[in-house]
Amino acid sequence: MSDEMNYRKAGVDIEAGEAAVERIKGLAKSTFRPGVLKGLGGFSGLFAPDLKNINEPVLVSGCDGVGTKLKVAFAAERHDTVGIDCVAMCVNDILVQGAEPLFFLDYLAVGKLKPEQVEEIVTGVAEGCREAGCALLGGETAELPGFYAAGEYDLAGFAVGLVNRPDLIDGSAIGAGNILVGLASNGLHSNGYSLARKVLLEDASLLLTDFQPGLGTTLAEEMLRPTTIYVKPVLRALKKFKVKGMANITGGGLPGNLQRVLPAELQVEVDPDAWLEPPIFDLISEFGSVRREEMFKTFNMGIGYCLFVPEEEADKTLEHFSEFRITAYKIGRMEKGSNRVVIKDL
Repeated sequence: MSDEMNYRKAGVDIEAGEAAVERIKGLAKSTFRPGVLKGLGGFSGLFAPDLKNINEPVLVSGCDGVGTKLKVAFAAERHDTVGIDCVAMCVNDILVQGAEPLFFLDYLAVGKLKPEQVEEIVTGVAEGCREAGCALLGGETAELPGFYAAGEYDLAGFAVGLVNRPDLIDGSAIGAGNILVGLASNGLHSNGYSLARKVLLEDASLLLTDFQPGLGTTLAEEMLRPTTIYVKPVLRALKKFKVKGMANITGGGLPGNLQRVLPAELQVEVDPDAWLEPPIFDLISEFGSVRREEMFKTFNMGIGYCLFVPEEEADKTLEHFSEFRITAYKIGRMEKGSNRVVIKDL
């Protein structure tokens, strides 16, 4: 008689899943904020928002993943930063509407569940939540045997925020003469990795472990640098300045993301000479012979987030972000036009 079949032999280890949950309970708890009623471990998370100063509450939600940046994490066997990316991609998006992130949920799917790897990934998720000021309220870890290559996984996240309807920012208030303020990125963030990997790791055969003089670090360290979370300094800015619109610079770069918030009758010319581009973009351009126009359509090129502010507040806005150690630049001015984003000299 053959051995009795069970779930573990089919590739799903329930005990390993329970061990993983135990490892991450403390990580989740470290992110809790007022409003959390029930977090990790139940069928759902419970959150009661404080509405005492909000007359017309609007919930703002967003979801995103880390994308093929995960391939770099697999190759480098380092998993403690991609969770920050996952949080950043979601909370920076809902921030665009002026919303304060309240809570976050993650979805982690693995081929074979390793509790220590799950803990490493969720360590990054928890760090991202603390940076954003939101609670890691729950999530799902799914073991899917045969679905992913050995050691690989996928990671996605879901964020919910809150804003008072009168404070909702949708770009409709952007006017001619407003200044476009760009907040510096720290590198690639989490977009354009299919092109970056193709150019640097496949075609140029660069090694992740090699020190790159132009970068001042190894390629692995540079490519796994986590996405900047702009939540706290931007929320403070909204209380101090008349911010008319915002944009998170992700896939599509400055042209694609700025156009999403521009009123139909306005245009902006962005001056790339106004800021310093991180050297990773020069490396990609050099090894891949990638046209400048394509670079701007694919990568953030050194600007991770944008705000439209009145001209008289622009300089004070730059000073505000310097207090948070975020470099800000005046990178363009709104003019009458036809809903266009023009990158100067492209």
